[in-house]
Amino acid sequence: MTLIKIGTRGSDLALWQANFVKSELQKLGCKVEINIIKTQGDKIQNLSFDKLEGKGFFTKEIEDALLSETVDLAVHSHKDLETNQPEGLEVVAVSDRANPADILLIQKDAYDASKNLGLKEGAIVGTSSARRKALLTAFRPDAKIKDLRGNVPTRIDKLRQRNYDAIILANAGVTRLEIDLSDFHVEVLKPQEFVPAPAQGVLGLQIRLNDEKTRAVVSRMNNPNVKSLINIERGVLNKLDGGCQLPLGVYAEKINGKYEVWTALGQEDGSLKRLQSTFEKEEGAADAIIAELKKK
Repeated sequence: MTLIKIGTRGSDLALWQANFVKSELQKLGCKVEINIIKTQGDKIQNLSFDKLEGKGFFTKEIEDALLSETVDLAVHSHKDLETNQPEGLEVVAVSDRANPADILLIQKDAYDASKNLGLKEGAIVGTSSARRKALLTAFRPDAKIKDLRGNVPTRIDKLRQRNYDAIILANAGVTRLEIDLSDFHVEVLKPQEFVPAPAQGVLGLQIRLNDEKTRAVVSRMNNPNVKSLINIERGVLNKLDGGCQLPLGVYAEKINGKYEVWTALGQEDGSLKRLQSTFEKEEGAADAIIAELKKK
């Protein structure tokens, strides 16, 4: 029986993801262990993402454990992974995609159905994501943005303590953790409008390039249709040389055999550049989107 050691962060969501992959691997006849690894992003809680140095601050330590053969498989939120893989590593499978949308959790007394996004005038909204800040500013210039760090339950607790009128989170994480949201008004933001991070809602399963034993099993978990969509999304991110600090949303769907792609990029002047593109095939799509984004 093949033993596979999974490396993961220790947050509730990361452990949900690791345990989900563990159960899938057990169905394929593997024995599985989970190793918790603390990353820079977990240790530094007082800075927003755009203030943290470098890229890969939720992945580097896990990737180091892979390279040193302490673990055999890293389970990541795919959107946290750098678009260029470290030498010797490869994402060999991507999961099915959970709902890719962002959601707004709004205090019931801060909800205003007549206003865009359901937020009352001048609402204080919590997020540390450059993308979410750029989109929110474009939709609701009156909103006041306040940094928000911590894992998903911690962020929701900060909302419960009324530090914010609303917070923005990925729908996938909240759904996976089955958190009771009945205290709040929940506004699901359409991904075609409030464009999510590239590969949001997808897990990336990363192994060592030369580990054929693990590859043989893990590659069976790959969803090729999802892979094709996120290749476009992450291709745009890669060509802009961006990480979590980039105010970029890219979301692709396959509709009637064609790739429909929505892109939103925050500009230095605070405006938002938006595109909707249609492609016959995956190849060349990211290049075409970049060319459009670079036009004045």
